Amino acid sequence: AGDILDEFLSFCLAEERTGLPGLESFLSTLENSGPEIKREMDQTRNEVRVMTVHAAKGLEAPVVFLVDGGSAPFSDQHLPRLMAFESSGADWKGKGYLWRSASDVANGVSKAASARARALADDEYRRLLYVGMTRAEDRLIVCGYHGKRAPSTGTWHSIVSRALLGAPESAERRHPATPDVAVHRFHMTKLPPMALNQAEETILFDHAAPLPDGLFRPLPPYEDLPRPLSPSGASALIDEATESLPDTRSPVLAAETEPGFAVMRGLALHKLLQMLPGIAEDERRSAAERYLARAGADWPAEERDTALEAVLSILSDRSFGALFSPSSRAEVAVMGGLEVRGRLRSISGKIDRLAVTAETVSIVDYKTNRPAPASLAEVPPAYVLQLALYRALLQPLYPGRTVTAALLFTEAPRLIELPAAAMDGALARLTGA
Repeated sequence: AGDILDEFLSFCLAEERTGLPGLESFLSTLENSGPEIKREMDQTRNEVRVMTVHAAKGLEAPVVFLVDGGSAPFSDQHLPRLMAFESSGADWKGKGYLWRSASDVANGVSKAASARARALADDEYRRLLYVGMTRAEDRLIVCGYHGKRAPSTGTWHSIVSRALLGAPESAERRHPATPDVAVHRFHMTKLPPMALNQAEETILFDHAAPLPDGLFRPLPPYEDLPRPLSPSGASALIDEATESLPDTRSPVLAAETEPGFAVMRGLALHKLLQMLPGIAEDERRSAAERYLARAGADWPAEERDTALEAVLSILSDRSFGALFSPSSRAEVAVMGGLEVRGRLRSISGKIDRLAVTAETVSIVDYKTNRPAPASLAEVPPAYVLQLALYRALLQPLYPGRTVTAALLFTEAPRLIELPAAAMDGALARLTGA
């Protein structure tokens, strides 16, 4: 699985840098043009690789184990309910789909389709056996296991045994760990004879270390982790006397749940501040106008103009230049753990803008309040706590650097930096420190 995880993480990073934003577009790209993993057997790595035969195509290894589970290679339960078939009968000729019903009401057509699917599955099963056997350079070990039921006669182990047991190159030996089980060795290479002395033939694995006791103890019960805490809603935990009630409104039928104009306007401003810094300055106005024409089609014209000028004034303000420099990033997801009132809680959120330099790390969160606060005293405490949590998550990641936080109110526009003491105090009230 290491190869797959590495390729998936590399794909995620590449899409984050060059692809369209959002989880939906990422999943669509992954589904339509996912990466093709090409495995290469690195002979210098001292490891055991566990993979399916499908994944092992094109690879070789000095020693290959084919492990057989003992079950039948095919069962009717493997067949889909809706089966594709091609009819050449007198009543109807052509391709179609057949609903495969239960066996007690099956007819000739469904039985023929099931038999053909079984034959194709058996052919594929034997083809995979050939692929697996030809992966070995020097040595191939075909082994297996089974439960209370005897293994099926059509498994890989059974096929190989029937083919090789009668060959003159095959010899029967006793396994030193399980003397009652016969092991058959088939070899073509003419090796020099090796005489085994009597002691080596009768020695057993008495010196093997016993299995650890922990292997037989039941696993501890699974701990149901709490839902990750969002920094934007963490202030509700400070007043624990206020118990939140479940929302019983329907998100489809309740008209009052539709996003208000303020929410839609805030989302549009966030998207513009996220995307416009990556566009050339002389093209930003036209790009913003096209976006607002779509996102704010039902807005009043003066609201679209106000939003456009607010965003362009922020991006053209030289005092905000460091926030939108090439070294900054938009919509940075962060997650970590924090002890809240004696209990470890997961914190998950998204930073609107993050600028990292050699000395400092700057966190900026966009707010669209009307009217915008004029000073720190007018900033809601929940905003201070939100940035305090972001700061607490980032500090361990950037040791030796100063982590600062600020609120950018897009209406003014006004940047209000939050003192470290104010954020420390908000965090202390939350954690109970």
